Amino acid sequence: MEFDPWSPAFVADPYPAYAELRAGGRAHWYEPSGQWLIPHYQDVNALLRDRRLGRTYLHRFTHEEFGRTAPPPEHDPFHVLNGHGLLDLEAPDHTRIRRLVSKAFTSRTVERLKPTVQRLAGELVGDLLADGGGDLIAKVAEPLPVAVIAEMLGIPAGDRSLLRPWSADIVGMFELNPTEETARRAVRASLDFSAYLRTLIAERRQSPGEDLISALIAAYEEGDRLSEQEMISSCVLLLNAGHEATVNTTGNGWWSLFRHPGQLAALRDAPDVLLSTAVEELMRFDTPLQMFERWVLDDIEVGGTLIPRGSEVALLYGSANRDPARFPDPDRLDLSRADNPHITFGAGIHYCLGAPLARLELAASFGTLLRRAPGLRLEAEPEWNPGYVIRGLRELRVAV
Repeated sequence: MEFDPWSPAFVADPYPAYAELRAGGRAHWYEPSGQWLIPHYQDVNALLRDRRLGRTYLHRFTHEEFGRTAPPPEHDPFHVLNGHGLLDLEAPDHTRIRRLVSKAFTSRTVERLKPTVQRLAGELVGDLLADGGGDLIAKVAEPLPVAVIAEMLGIPAGDRSLLRPWSADIVGMFELNPTEETARRAVRASLDFSAYLRTLIAERRQSPGEDLISALIAAYEEGDRLSEQEMISSCVLLLNAGHEATVNTTGNGWWSLFRHPGQLAALRDAPDVLLSTAVEELMRFDTPLQMFERWVLDDIEVGGTLIPRGSEVALLYGSANRDPARFPDPDRLDLSRADNPHITFGAGIHYCLGAPLARLELAASFGTLLRRAPGLRLEAEPEWNPGYVIRGLRELRVAV
């Protein structure tokens, strides 16, 4: 099978194509997206930490100097929103904003959420049981992380249904070669979400609470604070990054378990022993974010191939997490795998800030389903969403 991110067959199972890429070399030019594909764990891990690459180039070059065309002005609302968030910033702005956001998003904050996450997971699984099953993604996987992030941000319960559609439209721009219609939807969602958060921030300035928005307003260091746009972009990123991967890890993970009944039986027999390593293995085995892109700010060399400044590299997380050079028997699902340094959360300065929260949500979701729905079984083979970069199932129909 060839690397073809627009092919439904490839999206359903990209791993044979990754094996061919790894066998064929360390860097491959891919004309349809104008990128260098990097499939090996060692290279992906190293390049994530290499300061000669960046999520943006605008801190050093103009579009013209970098040999790139500026996005059309009508896309500005999306790029302003995205460009002020941690994901697409480099030092010194990234360093400053991450430090300030980290003051609000502490491990203590996450630990304090544990009872809330467990309660929400219990309620959602209870509803699934009462209904006799249904779509696990719509009933459990999606609402849990959205509710948790909304609770953290202090978004009123009545407004939470707005969040998932906004997020889905915005992250459509992270796919390869997005269409103009995708861009139009992302711009509209960026405007609407930003306007909503601007109002909420104004309310919290007048009446601070115990929520993350109030903490972001209060966060300062040596007289430095987040600007309003930085706060808005940080909140949107926390929602988008904070649930897209968790949703897909849950759906992809249960689909993997249903296809490996021996492993599922072992997990059901000893959930307290296996759950933590199982969550890590499910993230490695079928990675929710298959690709992460970087701009080459200074010439680099990968496996004897010169990749010049101005290029874009596509770091293939899904391939790296199945690399036999790092993971023995990588195509085998092994829920007890102890040596498991997967790169699902990235590496380097852009390592996922929300990784502890994601692990908490996944442990609560899988743990509650294992405990309260021991007979959970697949009702129908699922279909995949068309997206490749953020890869997940359209639905996962189950019976209890």
